[in-house]
Formats: sequence, structure tokens, C-alpha cells
Amino acid sequence: MSNQLKNTTSPYLLQHAENPVNWYPWCEEAFEKAKSEDKPIFLSIGYSTCHWCHVMAHESFENKKTAEILNQYFVSIKVDREERPDIDSVYMLVCQAFTGSGGWPMSIFMTWDKRPFFAGTYFPPKSHYGIPGFLDLLTAIADQWSNNRKKLLQSAEQIITHLKNTKARNNINNDDLINEAFQLFVKSFDAVNGGFGSSPKFPTPHNFLFLMLYAKQNQDSDALKMAEKTLLQMRKGGIFDHIGYGFSRYSTDKYFLAPHFEKMLYDNALLIIAYSTAYSLTKNKIHLDTAEKTAEYILREMTFSNGGFYSAQDADSEGIEGKYYTFTLDEIIQVLGTENGKRFAETFDITKNGNFEGVNIPNLLKSNDLNANFDNELKRLYNYRKSRTKLHLDDKILLSWNAMMIAAMSMLYRVSHNEKYLNAAINAEKFIAENLCNDLQLYTSRRNGIHSDTAFLDDYAYYIAALIELYNSTLDISYLKKSGQFCNEAIRLFSDKKDGGFYLSKIDDTELFMNPKEIYDGAIPSGNAVMAYNFVRLYQLTENERYYESAEKQLAFLSFQAGNYPAGHCMFLVAKMLHENPPEHITIALKNNSDLEKMKSAIPFLSNILVTKENEEYPLLNDITTYYVCRNHACLPPTNILH
Repeated sequence: MSNQLKNTTSPYLLQHAENPVNWYPWCEEAFEKAKSEDKPIFLSIGYSTCHWCHVMAHESFENKKTAEILNQYFVSIKVDREERPDIDSVYMLVCQAFTGSGGWPMSIFMTWDKRPFFAGTYFPPKSHYGIPGFLDLLTAIADQWSNNRKKLLQSAEQIITHLKNTKARNNINNDDLINEAFQLFVKSFDAVNGGFGSSPKFPTPHNFLFLMLYAKQNQDSDALKMAEKTLLQMRKGGIFDHIGYGFSRYSTDKYFLAPHFEKMLYDNALLIIAYSTAYSLTKNKIHLDTAEKTAEYILREMTFSNGGFYSAQDADSEGIEGKYYTFTLDEIIQVLGTENGKRFAETFDITKNGNFEGVNIPNLLKSNDLNANFDNELKRLYNYRKSRTKLHLDDKILLSWNAMMIAAMSMLYRVSHNEKYLNAAINAEKFIAENLCNDLQLYTSRRNGIHSDTAFLDDYAYYIAALIELYNSTLDISYLKKSGQFCNEAIRLFSDKKDGGFYLSKIDDTELFMNPKEIYDGAIPSGNAVMAYNFVRLYQLTENERYYESAEKQLAFLSFQAGNYPAGHCMFLVAKMLHENPPEHITIALKNNSDLEKMKSAIPFLSNILVTKENEEYPLLNDITTYYVCRNHACLPPTNILH
């Protein structure tokens, strides 16, 4: 048995290709079918490594009785949120408006012309704990569609009107946004366990970047302590995979012990940036070690042979969440032997009773022994774990997530001076240029040699940022020129010239009932925030006044949007701080081009570097390559040595 998903390339859609539900991908054929047969549409949005998506699939979409009702009364559509962030974004707003929260799987009921009249997330097969059962819900909606459709359509009009009329509220003066965000972090900081608030705890690395830049610019030790404490607790906890490295999605408890075990490319990219930044500020080697181990995981398990990076690894194996990552004490002894096994178990909190549902998540929260040498034991456990069970890999290549990892590898190179990270970044950028790019047209995703039809703001914003970071690490001017070209194209395609900011989809895209401007930093920074960062950095690197004007406009737009809760807009605040207090500016007057390669290892982690040939404005000192350094709004005498 197969349905309309069998010819798609998305791993998530293909997981449902054998369902008895007659699924369609998002396509005109599905909407025409709903219109001609006068049926409502059931839209299910998720992604291939989503645990609760798997649960609802097994409970409902693989159930023949449920499938019969869906097939008889509805037209069912499946969407991979990672391939269609526009659809996901719009209907997530709908889901949040209906329920007060969101998540995946997302379940939307709507008309053939895409107007939603009911929404939710996971529904169990039968009603319990106040949550309606999926079968009961389907029956009720089918009945309402036949007998009380006017009420459903009124609901659709009300929610659309509400979403279109929702305006941002600015409750804070623009000058106070940075300090107000800092105070919000102070109030919610967990000084004992690290992180902010209680469980669950998400990494949100851009929050750490804000705190570390705030600490640097304000000489505030408390800001740095909050970031460092959290980064160290995460490294010790089970959210970090001590056997195979890399970070899981989030911690289900306040200790960072028990994660939701899926691993996402974007989390690991942003965390490499955060740990690299922490090392650049503190020189604490554990931060560099964590960044390098995370990069090792990416290069070993998440890198395509042609240079691109895969999207995610599943939390589940053999239908059990976390089975791949957990051990019994007996297994540890069996693999490592009695003496080494006991020593490992004592260090990594492996006990007979277990620390997680009767089994064990290796962690260092109790021993705090971050320097113990277990290299041989870890290799043996890694190989044993791989032979024991397998993880599902979402092997599609997403442009925006790849761009994040390119930036991460590039920044890790600048603190480690290990060429393999820079080479990985260069190879991945080359993959994008050859496979996800046609002149200035980008494509969101690629799998099995087939790329998507279009791209969105985040694809352009993150790619521009990646190109800027590649320039910062190589001083190859072609990357800087390319970033400017794509920046100009992003302005043309996505900018709202009347009210400011950038739309998620192209300005001439009218497929859905609204084109959102995403401004809040969730699991990843918003495209609007990254564009603000890009404008600031491009102006500082090129001194092109057009980028200065764009930065001013974008920062003003986001200042108004962020006023209600500044701590939810940390990437914008990073851009704002860099704009108001720029990093040191270094102009390098080259004696000859061969000097450029030699000086790469001396490039500061965060700076604005301009490379030029000897000229009247920048003459050579002692007839050799000369550095002109400006910091804190003052320029230092020219020098031949970069400190």
C-alpha cells in the first residue's frame, strides 16, 4: 500500500508513504480535490526526527479505522516543516492563536482555499486528560462540516482577521532594551544548575552570545558567569553525548541530565559558535574542547561526501526514545571489563538502578571530572553502541542550517587554528554554490540530487552571514563581495519598503493568506535579526554607507518589535551592540600577497579587517606589511606586529 507521498524526496513525507491514509504533499491537486469533492483539509506538519510525530503516526496514521475516516471525509496533506518554513510559520501562528502554544506534529483543519478553522498539535487516539481523541475529533469536524459549516467558516474568518491585525507593542524605551534584556536573564537564571527558568531547558546559544558580548562591552562579570555556568553544565550533563559527542535538542529536566535525544544540525552549529566565543573570552580549554568534540561529531556523522551537512538524527531507535544513547551497568562492564568498567561507571554516573527510566545516560554532573582520560573506553563504547542499534538520519541538505554550520566551522578555526574546520566550511560553501544556487537564486533544500523550487528569508540571511564569516577567516575578498551581492538580492526579494523589516517569503508570494515577518528568536535567531547583523557587519567591513542606512532602519524596526520582551530578541541585541560599539577595525596594508596566508592565524576572533595594497592613505612602515588598528573610537600608531 502506498499513497501520493511515494514520489517525494523528504524523509518525513517518505516515512508516511506506506500509511493507509491517502496523503498528498502540498500541491494544487490536493486543494482541487478538496474543492471538487467539497471536503475539508487535514494538514499535518512535522519533521522526520520528531518523537511525537512518530507517536501520532503509529497510533493514528497507521490505524486502518482512522485512515478510513480521513479518506472518506477529508483530503489529507503532509508537510515537512523544514522544507516549507513558510507554511509552518503561518499555521504555527494559527495553532498558537487557537491553543496558546504550538509544537509538532501540528494538526490543522482548513478549507480548500487554505483558511484554517481549527488547530492543535498531538492528539491521542482516544480522549484522555482533557485532550480530545483524534477519532472523536475527526468525527465531530466531519459532522460540523456537513451540518454547521457556517460556524466553522466564521471561525476561520475570525482567526485570519486576528492574525492580520496583531501588532507589536513597544513597552520599553529603545535605549533600555539591552539592559532590560540583561535584567530579565538575571531574574530567571538558575545559579545552581545553569540555564534559565525551570524545565524544560533549551540551549538557545544566541542568548549566551548576547550575555558574553554584554560582559565584554560592559566589563560585567555576572553576565559572563551566567553564560559560562550554563555552558559548563551543558557539557557535563546528558544533553551532551559523552560517547559520540554533539548536543541533543533540549533538556527535559532542570539539571541538563535527561535530554530529548534528537540531534539537530542548527543546535550544534550555534553551540559551536557559543563555545568558541566563550573560549575566545576566557581561554578556558574546556570550551574549546567542547566546540571541537561537537565539530568532530558533525564531521564524522553529519557530513555528506560532497561537503554539505545533513539535517538531524532521530531521538528514537527501535521505537524507543533514547535507546541508542543509554546503557545498563552490566553493558558497561561487559564492553570495558570489570576494572575499567567500574572506573568509567563511577565517573559517568552509571549505576545498577539507572539515572533515567531504569537505564543510564552517561554524564559528569556528579563527578565534575572533565579532564579524565577515557579515550580508549569511549571508542569501544561508541563502536558497541553503533553495532547495537541504529538511528534514523534525516539526510536532506538545508541551506540555512548548512550556512549556520559554515559560520560555526569558520569561527572555530579562528580559535583553534585547525585547518580542517576551515576546509569543512569552504567545502560546504562550495556545495551550496554548486547545488543550491543558480546565480542569485537560492534553494532551501536538496536531497537525492533534487532541490526545492524556492528559498526564504532565512536562506539568504544565514548564507550572507556564512560568507561574512568565511571572509573573516580567509580574508578572501571574493566571499565579502558575494555576501554583498546576496544581501542586495535579499533586500529586493523580501524587504517591506513601506513599514520596514523583511517578510519570510518573497514579497510577490501570495499563496497563503499572510506573509509573516518573523522577528522573535526561537530555537534559531530570526531572519530579520540575522539581516540586522549582516547590515552591521557589512558596513563595518566595507564602509559602504548603504549598509549603514540599512542597519539603522532594520535596528529601528526591530527595536519597536522587541519592546515587549527584549530577552526574546538576543540576536538583534547582538547586532545593536556591535553597531553602537564596533569591534576594533584593522586595515592591513600588504607588502605582497604571500603575507596574507601567514597572517591568517593572527586574525582576532571578533574584528573588522580590511585588506588593501600600499597607498597614500595606508603607507608601509619599514617597507613591510603594516597594520592600522582603531579601537574605542581612536586609532593607534601603525605597526608591523598584530597583537
